[in-house]
Amino acid sequence: MKISIVKLGLIEYMKALEIQTELVAMRRQGQIGDILLLLEHPPVITVGAGGDRTNIVASDDILKAEGAEVVQINRGGDVTYHGPGQIVGYPIFDLSGYGRDIHEFVSKIEETFISLLGEDFGIEAGRKPKFTGVWVGDDKITAIGIAVKHWVTMHGFAFNVNTRLEHFKWIVPCGIVGKGVTSLEKLLGRTSDMDRMMDSVARHFCDVFDIEYEYMDKDELICR
Repeated sequence: MKISIVKLGLIEYMKALEIQTELVAMRRQGQIGDILLLLEHPPVITVGAGGDRTNIVASDDILKAEGAEVVQINRGGDVTYHGPGQIVGYPIFDLSGYGRDIHEFVSKIEETFISLLGEDFGIEAGRKPKFTGVWVGDDKITAIGIAVKHWVTMHGFAFNVNTRLEHFKWIVPCGIVGKGVTSLEKLLGRTSDMDRMMDSVARHFCDVFDIEYEYMDKDELICR
């Protein structure tokens, strides 16, 4: 089994959502295979289907000054921040080829980052009961929230690499009180090359899922 991986660079949230929606429709019709989109977003706060807008604690004036938008979406989870320096991944996968097991799918995404942090950087990361995502101690480094329709997935994960952590003060991340957030930059004391980190994410993701991959040029994807 082989998937296509597409690096979209820095892209507006709504444009990426439009691309996801089109790809999901094509995947459902069998016109394309499984695709993993890797990208960054300008500052944006997303509110999941069961999200509570009171978990956005920054004022509208602050968000406007920072150029951050707020978007209501159909994924699971509560309130999440996306911004530059964060690797966002959107797997457009037909789970019919993966046992139709949503919990296992999410668990493997978590394992991707547990493996990456441990093997590449010697950082011990893990899961927390009742809380989706990947944690280093009490600080979340990868948030996960997917939506599944007719067994095809969209939305996905957000991995803090060089993310501006002060922006998380705009929200109560995922509605979880008493926990923090961290980034690879904070843990290492240095920034990481985003393109190389995307390659690392792709490699660990496909190792965990036991699949092969090839890169697809973003222009080829958008022209489809």
